[in-house]
Amino acid sequence: MSERERLLSLLTRLAYEKRKVVLSSGRESDFYIDTKQATLSAEGHYLVGRLMLAEIRAVWPEAQAVGGMTMGADPLASAVSLTSFLAADGGAPLPAFYVRKEPKGHGTNQWVEGKKGLPPGARVAIVEDVVTTGASTLKAVERCRSEGLTVLGVIALVDREEGGRAAVVAAGIPLRALFSRSDF
Repeated sequence: MSERERLLSLLTRLAYEKRKVVLSSGRESDFYIDTKQATLSAEGHYLVGRLMLAEIRAVWPEAQAVGGMTMGADPLASAVSLTSFLAADGGAPLPAFYVRKEPKGHGTNQWVEGKKGLPPGARVAIVEDVVTTGASTLKAVERCRSEGLTVLGVIALVDREEGGRAAVVAAGIPLRALFSRSDF
């Protein structure tokens, strides 16, 4: 079984539920996917790191860091960063960063955690666990740009195929997804 098939199997078994739910966007859906249930497992963390790093290296080899909106992107960015450090693929390691939902309330009032480890104007790949409307993704992009980072594009673990891809692409940001709703 390929790494992609293994990750899809983990997501299906641990993260996917066929039931009616109200999403954070306020929309109702007939399925729910909590990717953290799979990505926080040791195997899931390993597979996400390998697959997302391979996608970043193939599409944006000039990327200097990887991150996204906390909390969904946290395990993804961490996995990619660690995998990049361990990889023997010739690419430079990619430090991780996390985008806060609210600026830090004291000290620097920063939006991006881990920014000190990045070069000024760093070229970054945004990772996202699930894209539904694209609102969270666009916030992460906006906050990264406001901190002086250059966003190359977005890699999502799952595209729910509910308009998010179109919204992100309409904003001029390339979006790739490892899986889509139809894979489940």
